[in-house]
Amino acid sequence: MVCKVGKDSFGNDYIENLKQNDISTEFTYQTKDAATGTASIIVNNEGQNIIVIVAGANLLLNTEDLRAAANVISRAKVMVCQLEITPATSLEALTMAHRSGVKTLFNPAPAIADLDPRFYTLSDVFCCNESEAEILTGLTVNSAADAGEAALVLLRRGCQVVIITLGAEGCVVLSQTEPEPKHIPTEKVKAVDTTAQSARYSRLSLLQTRTRQKPHF
Repeated sequence: MVCKVGKDSFGNDYIENLKQNDISTEFTYQTKDAATGTASIIVNNEGQNIIVIVAGANLLLNTEDLRAAANVISRAKVMVCQLEITPATSLEALTMAHRSGVKTLFNPAPAIADLDPRFYTLSDVFCCNESEAEILTGLTVNSAADAGEAALVLLRRGCQVVIITLGAEGCVVLSQTEPEPKHIPTEKVKAVDTTAQSARYSRLSLLQTRTRQKPHF
């Protein structure tokens, strides 16, 4: 993992937790110039959430930090990026991975309307939720059919695979080789907390890529 935390108790705890889970901290940088990034998450009775992010040290991760990790990045199987660091840094990470033939998975969260077009062309898998899809495309996404229309817009921007997660309604997926939107329903469950649902889906896609198993779309 390439990231930056503060030289504080939160940062120390994160590093220790990564080590306990056998995740390399060689390129987990600590800085005195900002506190470790945090998020306050409010969940209502229906399991829906609102997240307030204080990015802190995340915004200090820069291209020099990435270049120091270039050898590791070039040997990775998959590079996963999002927008809780600066867009420029995330774009550089995707560029480095793409140049080395590393598979790329991009989760555009938190979404920004004027996303650099290169994010699309550098993404082997572009995975977002319905609200992020609305911000990125300007379309309303209230159904699987709506998500299919939004996914087509994103696909035309150059992504290889587009996944739009829909909470209890599953997801919609399409690709350059299979451009017809496909709705994949999910088992009906009572949502207790939807926090990081799209991120968890991204991790599942990552696992399937690493194990070379074809996702069952």
